[in-house]
Amino acid sequence: METILLLLAPELDGTLGKNSLEAVTAAATLATDLGATFKVGLFGKTVQPLADQLAGCGAEAFFAVSDDALGMPRYATDAAAAAALVQAAAPSIVLAPATSRLARILPGVAQRTGGRVDTFVTELAAENGAPVITRWYYRQRMAAKQSRAQRPWCISLAGGCAAPYAGAAGQAAATAVPFAVPASATRIAGVDAPAADAQTIRPDAQLLFVTGAGWTKKQAGAVRLEEASSLILGFLDATQSSLGSTKSLVDLGGEGHGVLPFLSHMHQVGQTGSTPRHKKGLATCCHGEEPHVVGWRFITERRAVNLDASCGWAQGKADVLYVADAFAVMEKVNALLKG
Repeated sequence: METILLLLAPELDGTLGKNSLEAVTAAATLATDLGATFKVGLFGKTVQPLADQLAGCGAEAFFAVSDDALGMPRYATDAAAAAALVQAAAPSIVLAPATSRLARILPGVAQRTGGRVDTFVTELAAENGAPVITRWYYRQRMAAKQSRAQRPWCISLAGGCAAPYAGAAGQAAATAVPFAVPASATRIAGVDAPAADAQTIRPDAQLLFVTGAGWTKKQAGAVRLEEASSLILGFLDATQSSLGSTKSLVDLGGEGHGVLPFLSHMHQVGQTGSTPRHKKGLATCCHGEEPHVVGWRFITERRAVNLDASCGWAQGKADVLYVADAFAVMEKVNALLKG
């Protein structure tokens, strides 16, 4: 019989993020489908409140590593703590959300415990009494179902793979796991991050707003970068949507062309970029070519604004295509949003 261990770590504010809560649901569902033993392993500065939050998730046991050294993410301490949890729980399957903190250490944990690892899995299932995962390959063009005989099998779960856990809290008895803080030549002085309202990548937003290279092209005989920046940022501020971009637009800076200063390769959507999971998406000044649109496969409702009535979006890739000037459209939309 399989034994499943779900590894979790708190966010910087001490709570479990959405991806972690989704992983709880996915792990509990897989354990039920396999008839497996389900355990939860937590590491961080203080984790008992998190164990209490998950008391009703169906886990048969909780393991915890608590130490001041785990208050901030660091590979050396996080990997050592996670490996200690795996050794204490003796699982055959190790699941973890693909957060930046856990995705960074999971391959190392697999190596330390003699296991194998598969990352950014988008679906878990039980088939013929065995666990099966779904991953995407060839720049997100092919989906493959896989299983492994090696144990422990470490799996990181991409966001959106299940509904977030929302069960009632209770009291969980967590087994403390000994942890030796590894030696380190560095110290964490603090975190220097932009204000929350300055963030333009918002994974939990309802809307994805994608900008294409057309925003930097000549309009009425001139490049209108300042106006484009004002319209885009105005829309993002009013709607709190998440900003995405095409590869061609983020590459312009390296080619010496004028660029939108708030864009980086982190915003890139497509086969060589990200695959967001927002409910709605609006593309502007973007032709809707396949390498970009492949990153939209989880977007439920798609709309686009483009002057070309025969662009890629018009070939069945968008639910609605507005054949119009994006500058004029967004100016009007921003005016309506301001009331």
